[in-house]
Amino acid sequence: VQLQASGGGLMQAGGSLRLSCEASGSIASINHMGWWRVAPGKQREFVAMITDEGRPKYGDSMKERFVISRDKPKHTVYLQMNNLKSEDTAIYYCRAGVAQVQNKYAYYDTWGQGTQVTVSS
Repeated sequence: VQLQASGGGLMQAGGSLRLSCEASGSIASINHMGWWRVAPGKQREFVAMITDEGRPKYGDSMKERFVISRDKPKHTVYLQMNNLKSEDTAIYYCRAGVAQVQNKYAYYDTWGQGTQVTVSS
């Protein structure tokens, strides 16, 4: 199973970006899907996650500007980021709990490769 993140790039402060992350492989089901980020010189930070039932949860200060959503049939999670700030500059990693066809009752914590978001002030 792989998670492929995309949508990052360079944006001016105040702009918007939409990140996508698609899971592929022998997937039986996915419970939670979400995003974390690592800013330069900082520790990994929780951004947002969404449950199998579609309930979102956000990190501190994220809820006002970020919206997480998912397309379950496409095994894809999205992160709409609005009013971007320079402090949003980071590598954004997607994460999901994935059960494979070979063992559909066991969910494994799976990470994507990350996509760079750079916000210029």
